[in-house]
Amino acid sequence: MNHATSFLADIGNTHIHLFDGKEILHLPHKEAIEKYAQYSIDYITVNQALEEQIIQKTNWHNVSSSIMLKGAYDTMGVDRKALCLSRDNGIFVDAGSAITVDVMRDGVYIGGFILPGIQAQLRSYASISPVLETTLDETICLDALPCTTKEGISYGIIASIKAVIAMHQESKMIYFTGGDGAFLSSLFEGSVFDETLVFQGMRKALEKCGNNHKQG
Repeated sequence: MNHATSFLADIGNTHIHLFDGKEILHLPHKEAIEKYAQYSIDYITVNQALEEQIIQKTNWHNVSSSIMLKGAYDTMGVDRKALCLSRDNGIFVDAGSAITVDVMRDGVYIGGFILPGIQAQLRSYASISPVLETTLDETICLDALPCTTKEGISYGIIASIKAVIAMHQESKMIYFTGGDGAFLSSLFEGSVFDETLVFQGMRKALEKCGNNHKQG
């Protein structure tokens, strides 16, 4: 990555995701701010606690107010809006610490829902009893009933996520992003995993703002 590149950033609760048009870096907040403070970066954020630090220490520009999505509700996260803006139609799944599922039709937001992320679900089992503490078996067969605790928990998590998303798929393409997006995408036909989707939506929104400004 170099200074001449036009950067975009998506600031989450634990990481800052930086995109230069070719590659994405996933960095802790402190490291990203220290390394890229002098770069010109357009960013969106769901982490308002960092805003004062970013204003004081960087040359970055908050473009969250430019991410406008038809049909979105007032408290919808700006990262979800950007993700939905990447395409006019389809189901958009961000599989991170939470799993957000949103539906677009002809460029308008129809609605969506939120599930706990896979790691959050695993932690919830462990909080019930130490004997339920385990890792996810991504190879679990959903066509047969499990016979071990690890298989049973993995089945419960994976099958429930798959079922509730599939309820809304019909003939829609499903677009996955986020840390568990590649794995969840493998469960569906008619799906694609692309970790640049949020940035594609940001780019479209910023280009539209620029064109409107020129026309005005």
